[in-house]
Amino acid sequence: MWNTCGEPLLYLKQFKLVCRQIGVPESPQLYKDGDIMLGGIFSFHSKIPVVLNFRGFQFAQAMLFAIEEINNSTDLLPGISLGYKIYDACGSIARSVRVALSLANGNEVASDTSQAPCIRLSQVQAIMGETSSSPCMAIATVIGPFHIPMISHFATCACLSDKTKYPSFLRTVPSDYYQSRALAQLVKHFGWTWVGAIRTNDDYGNNGMATFIETAQQLGICLEYSVSFFRTDPPDKIQKIIDTIKTSTSKVIVAFLSFMDMDVVLHELSHNNLTGYQWVGSEGWIFDSQTAAMDKHHILDGAIGLSIPKAYVSGVREFMLDVKPLNSSGNKMFTEFWEALFSCKFRQSQPSSGHQKGCTGHEDLTGVQNSFTDMSLMPIFNNVYKGVYAVAHTLHSILNCNKTCNNTVQLEPYKILQLLKKIQFKTKEGDEVYFNEDGDPAAKYEIINWQPTEKGIVDFVTVGLHDATLHAGKQLNLQNRSLIWAQNSQQVPLSVCSEKCPPGTRKVLQKGKPVCCYDCLRCAEGEISNITDSITCVRCHPEFWSNERRDACVKKKAEFLSYKEIMGALLTAASLFGTCITNVVALIFFIYRKTPIVRANNSELSFLLLFSLTLCFLCSLTFIGRPTEWSCMLRHTAFGITFVLCISCVLGKTIMVLMAFRATLPSSNVMKWFGPAQQRLSVLFFTFIQVIICVLWLTISPPFPFKNFKEFKDTIILECALGSAVGFWAVLGYIGLLAMFCFILAFLARKLPDNFNEAKFITFSMLIFCAVWITFIPAYISSPGKFSVAVEIFAILASSFGLLFCIFIPKCYIILLKPEKNTKKNMMGKGAPK
Repeated sequence: MWNTCGEPLLYLKQFKLVCRQIGVPESPQLYKDGDIMLGGIFSFHSKIPVVLNFRGFQFAQAMLFAIEEINNSTDLLPGISLGYKIYDACGSIARSVRVALSLANGNEVASDTSQAPCIRLSQVQAIMGETSSSPCMAIATVIGPFHIPMISHFATCACLSDKTKYPSFLRTVPSDYYQSRALAQLVKHFGWTWVGAIRTNDDYGNNGMATFIETAQQLGICLEYSVSFFRTDPPDKIQKIIDTIKTSTSKVIVAFLSFMDMDVVLHELSHNNLTGYQWVGSEGWIFDSQTAAMDKHHILDGAIGLSIPKAYVSGVREFMLDVKPLNSSGNKMFTEFWEALFSCKFRQSQPSSGHQKGCTGHEDLTGVQNSFTDMSLMPIFNNVYKGVYAVAHTLHSILNCNKTCNNTVQLEPYKILQLLKKIQFKTKEGDEVYFNEDGDPAAKYEIINWQPTEKGIVDFVTVGLHDATLHAGKQLNLQNRSLIWAQNSQQVPLSVCSEKCPPGTRKVLQKGKPVCCYDCLRCAEGEISNITDSITCVRCHPEFWSNERRDACVKKKAEFLSYKEIMGALLTAASLFGTCITNVVALIFFIYRKTPIVRANNSELSFLLLFSLTLCFLCSLTFIGRPTEWSCMLRHTAFGITFVLCISCVLGKTIMVLMAFRATLPSSNVMKWFGPAQQRLSVLFFTFIQVIICVLWLTISPPFPFKNFKEFKDTIILECALGSAVGFWAVLGYIGLLAMFCFILAFLARKLPDNFNEAKFITFSMLIFCAVWITFIPAYISSPGKFSVAVEIFAILASSFGLLFCIFIPKCYIILLKPEKNTKKNMMGKGAPK
């Protein structure tokens, strides 16, 4: 139990307080007695100017219709009559609170104020209203401690879902939390990332826009501006908003406004002839026929937004248009309403002006066209209707109604509120009514589009649905219908701060601007972006490279020294040519093996040298073609071993020349220390050392196929990695050491007295060999890719040809063209022909 001051009865008993009324009592504008009373708070008048508001009257009529239908029902609350006390809030929050307290405590003056304690029950069991969020917040705050249920039909502010602040507030309209998120999803669906926003400067607009902005940021939508105003603001503030719209670059405006504020904005937009903007609206104005009727300049044509789903309540239209029963019930509102409805004056009221006709009270409502006869707000009427029925079903349950109701049950507001929160039923139209834990219904919206007709009026066309109860990806469902956009366009307008970055580019934010404003930079070489509006460029896999458009990675061209290309073919031909020449020389030597010139140069070493030269020419072929694991190991080891074998033979021939000269000296038997057996062992020994080096190299860290990505940006160089660089340079170093030693010995023996001193030719061959390999090192290091392989092959072929030509060609010349010199005497320098 509660007192008139809102204090609990326990407190009153403790201090023995009494009720005293302060101020003039409030009288309801619409009243009917009943067994159980329901309260209603609607705005029948606007504050400035004071004019009758037909919408508020319609809402009240919807409440009366539901009450009359319940009273005439035998299934719901049988034997119980519902009465009502409906107050006019006049659009004032202060007055809303005052009349709410009147509904909670009554206006009766106690006969004996000194003895009348505040133990009276609540005057009404539930309150229907108010229409706007801010008055509802104030009322719910005041009556919350009384636990009197308050059911609003159109207060959508998400803040009212906070049950710690508003424990007794419920509503039959969805919370703006869902509407704001749905609006953001709708904006995102059409690709509008750069929008402006206007909101009503009250709890409805501010809270709704705050949720919209939060969701929009999550979806990548930026607001160029967000401005607020209230319809009572001075003209200069509203003009600033118009100027903001004029200077903006966004073409989409999200308007979270009540219909009254939208009317003010529309008037200013018409005055400034601001057209061509795509409007996205909240349910506060988007399906308001009066706002559409005011849009004479078609500024809002093509607007799209969310509305409460269409509904139909059978009988409510006929009930609303039959207003005469209100007169018979003695309600004070009837006279004023009738005069406003028909623009006439009753004689008992103020004297009519010369331009106004007198009222008879029997005027025909059939031909009247105004906001009262407009039934476009039927979804809101349905919300009022469902709210009254929710209370009735709750009372029906508490009173244990079957065929009759138990009138002895004590009705307590707290009990009614708790059961009302859990109530669930279906209306006669099949709508399911229930409240969630926040006192809200299921959030479902229709997406409507303003489409002008040939008659110049606006048709609210349903183009989709939004159901917040579904999975996130399935909530927004647009039907396959043609939409009309701003300026009667068939194309979806474009509203972005920056054009989309195509594939092959990435977004770079513009300094000091929102994330929707950016520049598009082309991806660097080797990087791609294959989606629109990519924020980064992805580097291609090392085996791939970006194409010219930078939107795809293409496989790099694999490059290696191939037999099919000119350079590879020429080197192959040179190798085979050298092999053939070597074999021809070997054949000549074999045919003339018994001639002095062949025998004088140790034919065994000569044939071994020719064999090693053949291998040298052939080993160059292992460097041509795609590198494999075996070819990489073979090419360097075969090259190293065959060249050591070759140099060993040349070294043996050089030593033999020196030994032969020493053998001609008196009392010298040096030749017995370097006979054929020693010559073979020396070649075998020198070659064996190289074999050991190669085996160690292959065992520890052998060469292997390697893909070189660094040499060229768009080409893969297939080459053989050395594995152990020490092994490679050890092989080359050993060859070079033998070559230098051989060169020194040959140089020392170049002037020995002999008609055919082979040391001279060995000196020349070693000079060429050393020159080739000395120049090879820098050329090899500086040559890129396959050219380094070509340089190595060239060095092998050049040094091989050098040895072949310098050592064997002079002999072949004598054998074939100068046979007269191919004698023992001539070899010994005796009997040379003149």
